[in-house]
Amino acid sequence: MTDFSLIEKNLLARGYTVRIFETKEQAGAYLISEIKNTTVGIGGSQTIDSLDIFDALSKDNTVYWHWKQDAGARKKAAFAKVYLTSVNGASETGELVNIDGAGNRVAASVFGHEKVYFVFGRNKIEPTLEKAADRARNIAAPKNAARLCKNTPCARSESGCFDCKSTERICRALCVYFGPTMGMKAEVVIIDEDLGM
Repeated sequence: MTDFSLIEKNLLARGYTVRIFETKEQAGAYLISEIKNTTVGIGGSQTIDSLDIFDALSKDNTVYWHWKQDAGARKKAAFAKVYLTSVNGASETGELVNIDGAGNRVAASVFGHEKVYFVFGRNKIEPTLEKAADRARNIAAPKNAARLCKNTPCARSESGCFDCKSTERICRALCVYFGPTMGMKAEVVIIDEDLGM
C-alpha cells in the first residue's frame, strides 16, 4: 500500500478527519455505512461515480445528484446535510484544490452542510500546494473539458491550460482549502487507486 503518512499527518493537523482505503469498494462500503437517514448532495465527480454508491445511498437517504437526476438536483444538493465531492489536487502539505465551472462543487464544499466528504485517489496527490493547483489547472481541467466535448484550446491539446476566454471554459473558479471552514465537519477519504481526472 502507498505510504500516505505525510499527507494524513498534515490533513489531521489542519482539522480534517482522515480515512484511508486500499480499494474504491472499501471506501464505498464505508461511506454507505456512515451516511444514514439524512439528505445527501453529490458534486460532479468521476471518482464518486466510480464508487457506484448512488443507489445504495438512496435506500437510506434522500440523495441529490445532477449526474443521476435532472439539473434541478444541483441546487437541491447545495442544501443537503451531507455533501460528497472529490478534489482536482491535494498536496502532501495538507491543502486541497478544486476547480469548477458552474461553482456548485466549490460553493457547496465550503458552506452550509453539516459534513463534507472529500474523496480522492492517490493520483490527485502532489508534493506541494503549487503542484496541486497546477495539477487542477493543467491536468484535471483539460481532461474534463475533453471528456465533456468542450470547444476549448485545452480540450484539443496536451499543453494544459491556455487561460482561454472561451464561453465553454470549465475552469471558472479555483478553490484552495487550507482546512475545513468554520463550523463544518470535513472528512478526507483517500483511496490507494488512480481515480478520476
